[in-house]
Amino acid sequence: MTHAQLAKRLVSIHPFANGNGRFSRSMNDLLLKSQRETAFSWSSGNLNSGEIRDRYIAALRAADTRDLRPLFAFVRSGEKD
Repeated sequence: MTHAQLAKRLVSIHPFANGNGRFSRSMNDLLLKSQRETAFSWSSGNLNSGEIRDRYIAALRAADTRDLRPLFAFVRSGEKD
């Protein structure tokens, strides 16, 4: 399982009434840091509303259909070259 897949699975189980995305992103970043890897950028934008959130939700929905490419692209989309 990739780190992006972990984030997707955590957000899909909905352990909380609110904040599931924040929880899954935080857990994923903790795992990456514990493995001395760079945390995902998560687009470096506001995931609460707007175009970036729309892209995030679309990537999660694509992952629901087993197309992980949009999610893989999204988690690193805010990184500088």
